[in-house]
Amino acid sequence: MVLVLNGVLQEDCPSDSRALYLNHPVYRETAGQLLSVPNKVIGPVGLLYVLQRELAATIPHDKNVNILGSDDVTNCLIVVVRHSGSGAVALAHLDGSGTDEAICNMIQRVQELALGYPEGRIELQLVGGFTDAHSYSEDIFFSVMSSFHKHPVEIDLTLACLGELNTTIRGGIPWPIIYGIGINIKTGEIFPATFPDKGPDQALRFARHLTGIPQVFNNVKNGFVPYPDF
Repeated sequence: MVLVLNGVLQEDCPSDSRALYLNHPVYRETAGQLLSVPNKVIGPVGLLYVLQRELAATIPHDKNVNILGSDDVTNCLIVVVRHSGSGAVALAHLDGSGTDEAICNMIQRVQELALGYPEGRIELQLVGGFTDAHSYSEDIFFSVMSSFHKHPVEIDLTLACLGELNTTIRGGIPWPIIYGIGINIKTGEIFPATFPDKGPDQALRFARHLTGIPQVFNNVKNGFVPYPDF
């Protein structure tokens, strides 16, 4: 019982995003605020970009990084874990593979980066996914929420912009509204974003998916996302 929704410790995690919004309407309001923010196009300078099935973490005084971000999200979910006292933050682009390990790594890395800052809480923001015909997005949402709920650290959900709230209808077909976000690591501000430059070695990074490797690739130090050898 370590997942905190709207300031209340939960015995069970929501079964889907509809249950979350029904029982905790405050998340509708915060999602609406994010949806009202204009999309920004972010260039490569000061950007640490996270591809699908990757995660990265950094701190506000990182000399090389100003923005942490990811896009090209449809069914997937962008997960942000941030320590409110230190500003240490981790971002992952999750597709349902390696979820438990990725979330443990995110929390552990943020805790390590927040050492020396006794004040603060671990906050969680979720963005992405939509009302797709096969409910893939809802499956990923439940998997992510379940992983956080069983973790021994208290996690405070502060933003959930997904599912029906992140869905628009065009030509009778549902589409996501937000496809990507950036986070200003100095201020913690989250905003809709697209990233024309997605960092080095994209082909190599995507090739991991073809090998069947389920793990979400983890960073080993601030501002560096390593790639495996083949």
